[in-house]
Amino acid sequence: MSEPLLVERDDAVAIVTLNRPEALNATDSNLHTALAGIWATLAKDADVRAVVLTGAGSAFSAGGDLNLLDEMVADRAVRDRVMTEARQLVLALLDLPQAVVAAVNGPAIGLGCSLTSMCDLVVMEEQAYLSDPHVALGLVAGDGAALTWPLQLGNQRAREWIYFGGRISAKEALAAGLANRVVPEGESAAAAVQLAHKLAALPAQALQATRRGMNRLLLDRLAGTLDDLLAAEAASFDEPEFRGRLERLRSR
Repeated sequence: MSEPLLVERDDAVAIVTLNRPEALNATDSNLHTALAGIWATLAKDADVRAVVLTGAGSAFSAGGDLNLLDEMVADRAVRDRVMTEARQLVLALLDLPQAVVAAVNGPAIGLGCSLTSMCDLVVMEEQAYLSDPHVALGLVAGDGAALTWPLQLGNQRAREWIYFGGRISAKEALAAGLANRVVPEGESAAAAVQLAHKLAALPAQALQATRRGMNRLLLDRLAGTLDDLLAAEAASFDEPEFRGRLERLRSR
């Protein structure tokens, strides 16, 4: 089996690639565990000055793998583990010393969308889009956009996109401030690596301390919210509405 997460180096830039292209990089148990743990590893590597996060194939990430969602419905221990990893992922990514550039090479849905919302810079290909369908599926939006988008967008626009889970095109994301660049199809990785090298060339202490200060607002917001939202999301798996919608999604 191939590794669910690839980590490559381009001088001082680490390139982290979600590596389930046959499943549009949907997050199964192995990929979720790898995503939760990679940031602590990168944080300890003084030779890494910036990070690029992208997906293999035609998608950034299609969100949660349906088999994993089924496991979380049936097995409370699996559910608790995934929620613990979700908390670890959010806090470690926001507290990472190095700046992160997302190369959104296709759909970024659910967790994929959440990941982009926590990156420092976002490059989207023109055919790519963002979508957080948690609420529309029957789940509490616990680990990403619901925490970051109100600060990035303002409450009214954030609520509409989070409640209804619609697609946000690359052009809309750029206009709204959820993306920094829109590039032609196939060019996001190169553009993101170029930006990452520009970040890596900046004085490390100055950039890291500035990033830490700018993320402090998010981390302070998370202190009273993240655990409550994740607990509520875990409880969503017992709700008949979610289970019914998951079953209909499976039968398509």
